[in-house]
Amino acid sequence: MASLQFKGVIPPMITPFSENGDVDYKAFEFNMQKWNSDKIGAYLVLGSNSETTYLSEDEKLKLIEIAVKTAPAGRPVIVGSGSDSLRETIRLTNLAGKMGCSSALVLTPFYYAEQMTSESLIKYFSTVADNCDIPILLYNVPKFTHVNMKGDAVAELAKHPGIIGMKDSTGDVTQLGTFKKLVPDDFNLMVGTASSWFPALTLGVKAGIHALANCNPNECAAVQEAYESGDLKKAAEIYMHLLPLNTAVTATYSIAGLKYACTCQGYQGKTVRSPLLPITPEKTAAIDKIMKKALDAIKSL
Repeated sequence: MASLQFKGVIPPMITPFSENGDVDYKAFEFNMQKWNSDKIGAYLVLGSNSETTYLSEDEKLKLIEIAVKTAPAGRPVIVGSGSDSLRETIRLTNLAGKMGCSSALVLTPFYYAEQMTSESLIKYFSTVADNCDIPILLYNVPKFTHVNMKGDAVAELAKHPGIIGMKDSTGDVTQLGTFKKLVPDDFNLMVGTASSWFPALTLGVKAGIHALANCNPNECAAVQEAYESGDLKKAAEIYMHLLPLNTAVTATYSIAGLKYACTCQGYQGKTVRSPLLPITPEKTAAIDKIMKKALDAIKSL
């Protein structure tokens, strides 16, 4: 049995930035305090939606410190600690473990993408797990890395006692189903996008790390609640109403749109860090319309 079992929706927490580009740590802690009252299963600090690639190590460590301090008992903090460097991944993962993170979400190396074969990835992740003090979760996100893990690699890595799960962010439900068939029942296979949340639940997936869980965690949780209560019709309806909103805050308007949506829901989204561009009034108006339509429809169910 894997040492840690995840269930529910998990926000890959946004990193609020002030207008001058500094990390707004007070806003980050405010958001966590608000999420503490929401229906979520865990936290992910330093995920893709955290603009992690733009953060210095000092900034990363400060965010980890706040996350661990602010999370309530029984709600684990996962750290996104992967990089192209094997040694740096191990070093940061172990630092985060000493600071209180429960597990590490480790990105596939990607700079030399064509060389990232199943053999390379099995060797890389096995070495990470062999040398880290906290359990490892594989992170498959071809949208950013252009590396898509294959079933043979996932099946082999799932045998490692230090590798307890995976976040698959492809949105490919067929691939997700293939992975589910290849891994043990206690392997934490998590879906990495709300666009696949309902289908993932039908495959037996228990947890999801969704960008949408930053701004609408309770609506995401409601899909799982309805599904597990046996009301598949309601679960599907909530999910369908959330799809346009999820598309808006991920594919269409990206992190700037996600942060605006967070602000609309009472969190402190603040702004993005350069080279990302802040959201425009035209885009905020579009998000307002999409969000209102989705949430009004869900409330009417």
